Amino acid sequence: MLVVDGSSTMRTLKIVFLVLGVGLLGVLLYRVGTDPILETLRRLTWWQFVLVCLPYAAVTAVDTLGWRFAFARDRAPFWRLLGARLAGEALNVVTAVGAVGGEAAKAWLVRRDVTYEESVPSIIIAKTTITMAQALFLVIGLLVAWLALPLTSDLLGGMLWLLVIEVAAVGGFFGFQVSGLVARGGRLLKLVGVVDDTAHAETLDRTLRDYYRTRWRRLVLSLGFHLLGWLLGALEALVMLWALDVKASLATATAIEALGSGVRFATFLVPASLGPFEAANAVIFAALGFGVGAGLAFSLMRRARQVVWIAIGIVVLVLMRWSRTPADVVARASR
Repeated sequence: MLVVDGSSTMRTLKIVFLVLGVGLLGVLLYRVGTDPILETLRRLTWWQFVLVCLPYAAVTAVDTLGWRFAFARDRAPFWRLLGARLAGEALNVVTAVGAVGGEAAKAWLVRRDVTYEESVPSIIIAKTTITMAQALFLVIGLLVAWLALPLTSDLLGGMLWLLVIEVAAVGGFFGFQVSGLVARGGRLLKLVGVVDDTAHAETLDRTLRDYYRTRWRRLVLSLGFHLLGWLLGALEALVMLWALDVKASLATATAIEALGSGVRFATFLVPASLGPFEAANAVIFAALGFGVGAGLAFSLMRRARQVVWIAIGIVVLVLMRWSRTPADVVARASR
């Protein structure tokens, strides 16, 4: 009952934030007007948009490698992990206000090769390392903005606060995993009658702590590939700016992408960060002299690219639905 109530409350909260985000976007569009946005978007041709969509394939590939090294051992084929990640990330957006998320789908889609006892910890670890890498990328973006771009102290201070929030959050999440609180949380839930058995929590706690204590090489590789994914995101932003005929350097694209990533992290309760993300781009584009309209056009292009890859992810999900006997069933049968 507590779990159901908590899920319902979170869903309601996300719906409220979604409405607020849509309201913020509406205010931006009203104040800026559609003419500056359309003026920028008219420069975009269909083949340029195709090119804009391509870099995300490389980002997904290296992030998949980051997930692969979050396993204690190489278990699932790379292509199956890639498909599961595409489908899972698509579901994360589509079901942003629902009860079923993409992370659970990832574990389900690789079940023919990996048991849930292995896949669930890997997803938690990968989420940790990708967030750590995001914080490192924000540090890089902050340094680039400070050294190479004419940004105001207020904007730089905002980026610094985003970094503080992210470091505190990922530090707490990491500490929760290595301090044994997962198992203690399971025992607490059993004590209050939410669950009947703590075996899964005990196993998860043991697996997480074993990975962080003994799999240092794989941890570093997971973190490194995820950081590469964030850096490729800066190149993707540069391609988008080129397509919109916005004259910008790689340093500028890095700062824009870093700020956007920090805003998306800080506003995770807002589905797809709709509203805050557009506002952040409007602010930084105006500060760089590109204009608020260009910032909103950039945001809309990124949303359009996201829709394309969501569609691809849903197709992949449909194709991966059918599989052989799950690995956890085989493992139990062999005991």
